Amino acid sequence: MKIAIIIPTYNEKDNIQKLVKAIFDLKIPELEIIVVDDNSPDGTETIVEKLSANYPLLLIKRRAKLGLGSAYLAGFAQALKMGAEFILEMDADLSHDPLDIPRLLEAAQKADMVIGSRKIDGGKIIGWGWTRKLMSNGAMRFSRWLLELKTKDVTAGFRLFRRKVLESIGLENIKSNGYAFQEELLYRTEKAGFKVVEIPVTFIDRQEGKSKLSKKDILEFFVRIIRLRIKNYSN
Repeated sequence: MKIAIIIPTYNEKDNIQKLVKAIFDLKIPELEIIVVDDNSPDGTETIVEKLSANYPLLLIKRRAKLGLGSAYLAGFAQALKMGAEFILEMDADLSHDPLDIPRLLEAAQKADMVIGSRKIDGGKIIGWGWTRKLMSNGAMRFSRWLLELKTKDVTAGFRLFRRKVLESIGLENIKSNGYAFQEELLYRTEKAGFKVVEIPVTFIDRQEGKSKLSKKDILEFFVRIIRLRIKNYSN
């Protein structure tokens, strides 16, 4: 049962080595990491190349900062090509605890998609100020209402998919490339009738590096969610 973990990176030299080591310390059989690096100027790519000499780790080098969504799509395509049965996505900044990975895998035995959720009983966020919390809660409520999503933590980036989900939901048609990507991916999964479950996790705000969230990402988020809803009405 091959498992692939997709980790997009951009300027994560202070985090990526700790994360990779923590994941492989779990001793999960048939696990491989796919790092998709967007030409990080801080040397992240070099660190990942060195790590690949000691771990089952594949580096996808991209020659420009092409966006979170396209990075995940590149990673998904490679994972499917490798024959992975379970594909997990997570951040590189240590906000997602590798110790939760076995719990996601266990939950996936009875689900098609598992989300490490901050918004159900037992889940929480550590380190966010009130502004970030307000923005996140507003985005969640907006997208859940407009797209009629059942999942509570719709913006979570800690997710595990069964292979059949990614093969069935039309990844080639996904247009979102920023933080709206997660909502579009979830929307397509729920609309296709796959079983989505949430398990509680603790999300810890990054300690090293800077957040990649920009005003452009926020604008794209709202525009893309509205377009998804309009398209649904027209079908």
